[in-house]
Amino acid sequence: MINTRKNILQMVQRSPRLSTSRMASRIGVSHMQVWRTLHEEDLYPYHDQRVQHLVPGDHAQRMDLCHWIKAHPELLSIILFTDEASFTRDGVNNLRNVHMWSHDNQHETSVTNFQRRFTVNEWCGVLGNKLIRPFVF
Repeated sequence: MINTRKNILQMVQRSPRLSTSRMASRIGVSHMQVWRTLHEEDLYPYHDQRVQHLVPGDHAQRMDLCHWIKAHPELLSIILFTDEASFTRDGVNNLRNVHMWSHDNQHETSVTNFQRRFTVNEWCGVLGNKLIRPFVF
């Protein structure tokens, strides 16, 4: 039992992103044994937060836009706000399966470059109080 506990903790230390199922399979114990051991050691699965890659000039441009909108609040009703969802040839990524075992939340981020790979985008917008129907690109 002590060896199993030690093996689990060493595995987490070497590969903190390893799933409990994979750890259990490699050590030869049950999935629940791995979970119990990790929780007894106050280790929890923290998930990455995906963020868009920013280039050096982005911050200044974003601040300029914020100051401009603050100076012209009447324009908010005629600004087109948009959002999009990207679907890649890589398939759907289940972010609930991406985690890092740790004592404390490291607030890990995962930088992505969505603009630099093949994607199909679905887009829609809001203008004033009207929804502009979704479009697929």
